[in-house]
Amino acid sequence: MRTASGPCVAFGRPRRRPPTGRDPDDRDLSDLVYELATHSEAFRTRWAAHDVRFHNTGVKQFHHPVVGELSLSFNRLDLAADPGLTIFAYAAEPGSRSEEALKLLGSWAATLDLAEATRATDQS
Repeated sequence: MRTASGPCVAFGRPRRRPPTGRDPDDRDLSDLVYELATHSEAFRTRWAAHDVRFHNTGVKQFHHPVVGELSLSFNRLDLAADPGLTIFAYAAEPGSRSEEALKLLGSWAATLDLAEATRATDQS
């Protein structure tokens, strides 16, 4: 996972270590935590600090290979009807470089979709 402050391993709920707190019998996850702790001092330090919590809002930094750096605000919505399912909504600040980059990606995706639809019609 990557955040605005760089790589991080902090996740979960206060005073617990999710996802292990949600499913302590998950052997694959336990093995992963063990492997990370064995090879990373930073992970061991963060894991031992118990500084885990959910972030319902914030800003994330992304790097897209075509448009470069994006800074997007996010909101988190946990679905009560389906525990464990979460929706994240991302948005760029109006007038920002990130907004322009998202518009470019949107137009690029629309152009690719149109080209594929045209090819499919031509083949039939």
